Amino acid sequence: MLEAGSRKRGQPAPPRVVFEALTEPDRDRGRPWLNLRDGEQRPRVVEAQEPALVVWSSLWTERPDALVRFELPPDRTGQGTELRWTLFLDDPMPDQGLLGHPRKRVNQLINADLRYSFGQ
Repeated sequence: MLEAGSRKRGQPAPPRVVFEALTEPDRDRGRPWLNLRDGEQRPRVVEAQEPALVVWSSLWTERPDALVRFELPPDRTGQGTELRWTLFLDDPMPDQGLLGHPRKRVNQLINADLRYSFGQ
């Protein structure tokens, strides 16, 4: 698999809470964040090592080969998480412009929607 994109950003919640949110996105109905769009599907957890690692299957029906890996180390304060997501694809996108969409979408879900569900 080829690395198609990666980003690291802090999350305000500790790793165990972020781990739970990634492995059970509907667990807390008061904090919905995984809102799927047309052409997207609910990812399956294909690997998990609590509380440090989660790997999702593809979000996209047209790219079943995609995987998203989440590394969840604690931040310097011990209160939050320095989450890094990495998008992997079997084959590169034929058009580099098309690659921007999956990267942007993962970034939106994780560094905006998930982050905001924790109150930031």
